[in-house]
Amino acid sequence: MLEIQRIRTQAEEVVVALTRKRAGHAREAVAQILELDEKRRKILTELEKLRSEMNLAAKSIGQLMQSGKKEEAELAKSASTQAKEQIKSLEEELAAVEPAIQDQLVSLPNVPHTSVPDGREASDNLTVYQNDIQVTFDFPAIPHWELARKHDIIDWELGVKITGAGFPVYKGKGAQLQRALIGFFLDRAGEAGYSEVQPPLVVNAASGFGTGQLPDKEGQMYFINEDNFYLIPTAEVPITNIYRDEILAEDALPVKNCGYTPCFRREAGSYGKDVKGLNRLHQFDKVELVQIVHPEQSYEVLEQMVAHVESLLTALELPFRRLLLCTGDMSFASAKTYDLEVWSAAQGRWLEVSSVSNFETFQSNRLKLRYRDKEKKTQLAHTLNGSALALPRIVASLLENHQQADGSVRIPAALVPYTRFERIG
Repeated sequence: MLEIQRIRTQAEEVVVALTRKRAGHAREAVAQILELDEKRRKILTELEKLRSEMNLAAKSIGQLMQSGKKEEAELAKSASTQAKEQIKSLEEELAAVEPAIQDQLVSLPNVPHTSVPDGREASDNLTVYQNDIQVTFDFPAIPHWELARKHDIIDWELGVKITGAGFPVYKGKGAQLQRALIGFFLDRAGEAGYSEVQPPLVVNAASGFGTGQLPDKEGQMYFINEDNFYLIPTAEVPITNIYRDEILAEDALPVKNCGYTPCFRREAGSYGKDVKGLNRLHQFDKVELVQIVHPEQSYEVLEQMVAHVESLLTALELPFRRLLLCTGDMSFASAKTYDLEVWSAAQGRWLEVSSVSNFETFQSNRLKLRYRDKEKKTQLAHTLNGSALALPRIVASLLENHQQADGSVRIPAALVPYTRFERIG
């Protein structure tokens, strides 16, 4: 959520920036926020004045009664009663104005960083790096879903039987590969200084609001009606909310957490090749990185987090590229996002496996997540997160890019200590 002080002091800059992000209602919303905020501040000023007068009147009534000036005391009581009624009326106005401001604020997305390119859709994203691994075969490449069936390591039909589409069952070496990747990613995160967390898989609405999933992505989350809980779409939500309503010491920054969780998403997206096999699922496993940092360091940290994710892809010997997302393809809460994509040798297309984002103060303002600076003043921290990594498309790319002429799949050397086998098939 944008800070209202920023809107007060930089209204036109905010409108222009939000227009870059295709927020068509930005100018109207900002104008309403400023109007409502001015009304709120006038009400608060008048309330402060009336309450001060009430306190003085209370003292004077007592003094007048003690002095025997009952008539003057009664007049003061009458004036005090009128002031109480005015205060009640103003408090009712304030109770209506504050939610109206909040409604407008939460409708606005985050302001994109100045380095984010303009664009309307994914085709406008900017490729800023691509590694030099190229995968070519002298035999017809087999897609991962056929390889998985051939080696009986993933069963989609069984998942449909048990639950429904988008919930595959991993079997044998498929299940072991999942477990190996989770351990590999968590160990690498630990080596990079992240502290591991095992959070709940369900969250309350306050947590969903804090990280920006609610109300923006409400329809994409599984909802548990009886308890008013949501299944998490990513570990970002519970891990970041550990620090909701907290004031951290400045010297405690950065805070670095990682966590493995299953993730649940109702909206599996598009149709056809985009949802074939492991390309898009309703349930999948992911290791998430979360950092809470000093505002002056957040963009340096963003680059460090991207470098960490790229080191994982390099260790897995996968062809990948890094994209800087344009304004039209960014998430609601992000100020700047890099996507990491791996090449799918059999499908002949790029598959997103990670998003790494800087949210600046957008999440921390919702979370009331602050730090105390050297002058003992509280300031909003910056929050960042990134997938390191999401497993389904990593498994897909491992199967497709490391397949052999005999139909077997080679396991990258860095992963062998975790799988304890060198091949599938």
